[in-house]
Parts: sequence; C-alpha cells; structure tokens
Amino acid sequence: MWDDRFEELLRRQLPFLPPEEKIEQDTPLTDLGLDSLGIVELLSALEEEYGVHFQDDALSMETFRTPGTLWKVLSGMFRPVG
Repeated sequence: MWDDRFEELLRRQLPFLPPEEKIEQDTPLTDLGLDSLGIVELLSALEEEYGVHFQDDALSMETFRTPGTLWKVLSGMFRPVG
C-alpha cells in the first residue's frame, strides 16, 4: 500500500471521510468529498512532499479516481522507501 505521508495528505482533502475510518484503495475519492479544488491542492501537496512533478498525461480524472490509482501513479515517479 502507501506510506503515512500519502495518507495524511489525502485525508486533508477528504471531508466526508471520518477520522477513524480506513481508506480503502478502491474507494472513489469523489465519494469521500474530493472535488476539483481538492485535486489541485492535493496535487500541489504531493508534488512538494515527494519532490515530483506530475506530467500532463497524469493530470486526468482517472489518476485521481481512487487512492490506489493515485498512489500507483505517484509511486511510479519515485522509489518508495520501505
């Protein structure tokens, strides 16, 4: 799965996710409250935190569809530790 930094940044943009609820990798992020502004904020936070830059082909709704798809794209840009 993903690391704690990813989950923390993701949770900040999911207003419909209760704090104690586990994030499932295949849950649609829009169901948890991620909207277009949240996507922009999340994108910026991920780029800053991980020192990566999302290329144009990764800037699609499909990339931000679920936590699993987003992590797959993000982790393909760097080598996760652990």
